[in-house]
Amino acid sequence: MNWDETGADATDPRLVDSVADGEDQAVEAALRPKDLEEFVGQEKVREQLDLVLRAARARGATADHVLLSGAPGLGKTTLSMIIAAEMGAPIRITSGPAIQHAGDLAAILSSLQEGEVLFLDEIHRMSRPAEEMLYMAMEDFRVDVIVGKGPGATAIPLELPPFTLVGATTRAGLLPPPLRDRFGFTGHMEFYEPAELERVIHRSARLLDVEIDLAGAAEIAGRSRGTPRIANRLLRRVRDYAQVKADGVITREIAAAALRVYEVDARGLDRLDRAVLQALLKLFGGGPVGLSTLAVAVGEERETVEEVAEPFLVREGLLARTPRGRVATPAAWAHLGLVPPQQGPGGVSGSGQQGLFGP
Repeated sequence: MNWDETGADATDPRLVDSVADGEDQAVEAALRPKDLEEFVGQEKVREQLDLVLRAARARGATADHVLLSGAPGLGKTTLSMIIAAEMGAPIRITSGPAIQHAGDLAAILSSLQEGEVLFLDEIHRMSRPAEEMLYMAMEDFRVDVIVGKGPGATAIPLELPPFTLVGATTRAGLLPPPLRDRFGFTGHMEFYEPAELERVIHRSARLLDVEIDLAGAAEIAGRSRGTPRIANRLLRRVRDYAQVKADGVITREIAAAALRVYEVDARGLDRLDRAVLQALLKLFGGGPVGLSTLAVAVGEERETVEEVAEPFLVREGLLARTPRGRVATPAAWAHLGLVPPQQGPGGVSGSGQQGLFGP
């Protein structure tokens, strides 16, 4: 069970949001695995990282800089803490948005101890001057601090102790190539398979002293969007339901009943996801329809639909983005139990719109 603490709006109340809120962060601190052996999933990244860390320990050197990319909630922060634990080093945690000036970064770097791990979350959101300072710090373990302004400004070289930078990003494509190339190891975090999430849920249930059977864990895992953080959040809500409405034991029936109360369906869609699909299918005949029009139809902001609901719907194959607008796939009609409108000559549907999948 592996999570990280980055993402968009941490106040988003959605139960299936992959961003950690205050409650999640408090629980995660107790549930995080402490070493690579405990870490569930991400087999390739874990194996490769284990080799990097073992080799560094054998040489008596600091580990290479590490870049971890992937969606929120997959374990980037957890892995950074494991890296520090495996190397027997302290860890310092900060984030890209918090570093808006080169001086902010210089203050952090100059206070690092030898071998310390610096975890920089959302590294792609650093300011450009700070990025340029980071190039030299990563490669040569030194920075030039500018004192003064104008013609009288002086650059004072500052030597840094060897350290390991662990950068985490949800949007690796936004990292400038010079920064990306300075990382000795790059790992991409994939979404989890249901079987892996079941292992996450069983481990969390033991730590939370919750009794759950195999079918109950499978039911929660199937609705967790491939994300351990969501799996743990759903587990806690199902635990609450089981304690109040049942005997405290989580079975498939109890898990399904609890998640119906919280409006999370069998594929992990919540109220907002279904509202987007229903508007697209019932009001616009499956599309294509513009994003702004779709957002008005569901009573949400355009950014909420585009950044919160759409990514999962696209990944599930329920919605497609096209140059003409958003369109529903046959899987979306099937999931909501609706029948697609009949298409007339030339692939024009009964709603008068061109069909995406031809005549």
